[in-house]
Amino acid sequence: MWWFQQGLCLLPAALVVWTVASFVFAYITAVVLRHVDAVVPYISDTGTLAPERCVFGIMMDVSAFLGIATVYVRYKQVEALHDDEVKLQRLNCFGLVLGWMSSFGMCVVANFQKTTIFSMHLVGAVLTFGVGALYILVQTLLSHYMQPHIHSKTTFVVRLTILVWTLGSIISMFVSSVIMYTVLSGVDVPRKLHWLPGEPGYVPHMVSTVSEWFLAFSFISFFLTYIRDFQKINLRAVAVLQSSHLYDGNIPPSRQNRPSETSPLLAGTT
Repeated sequence: MWWFQQGLCLLPAALVVWTVASFVFAYITAVVLRHVDAVVPYISDTGTLAPERCVFGIMMDVSAFLGIATVYVRYKQVEALHDDEVKLQRLNCFGLVLGWMSSFGMCVVANFQKTTIFSMHLVGAVLTFGVGALYILVQTLLSHYMQPHIHSKTTFVVRLTILVWTLGSIISMFVSSVIMYTVLSGVDVPRKLHWLPGEPGYVPHMVSTVSEWFLAFSFISFFLTYIRDFQKINLRAVAVLQSSHLYDGNIPPSRQNRPSETSPLLAGTT
């Protein structure tokens, strides 16, 4: 059996591969069409103009769906492992809400480009990265409580390292963005897609874009840590019928005496 056939580990693996593919496709297309500079543009800049923004939006919507599914499976796994601990169950539920909010933010970022509705794009970025960082924090805390009896201390240390990486990228991106907007007061920065070395705001712009890419890949790295855990879980849906028919009320008389598939078609034969 191949590694991706074990449990549900294919889910976080698909999330990581698909998200990276959406970034790479949008970047290559935007650079080839000269819509952005080749040297570290904002991720959102690579999905701002047509045609790349159309495919980028669709691909990120798929990533959001995979994110919602991955977060839910993680929630069910922790719930099953700690069904008798109220404190961890509450923290787990909180993590589920944060994860879903962050995944929804991906849809907002992808479908509201910053050159059209910047305020909504900013809301989506806060949901994706800000709330997403809180999700990583919650999962790191759960990992702390789960080691060493559920998983190794190494898993906790790796997730803690990624959390520090994420928070550092957020702080760096926020500070550099504030400096950039301060230097470029009066300039329509969201619509500025091309930058020249040496012009005002270029250095903080580069720090901000590099920080954003670092932040995105910190999220991707975190979901990579789920692959091994998801090899040990499966979920199944059970159909619970409330009735043996789909009529409103009672079964019509014309349908009550109808023979079933297992009843004899001919009676009285010898």
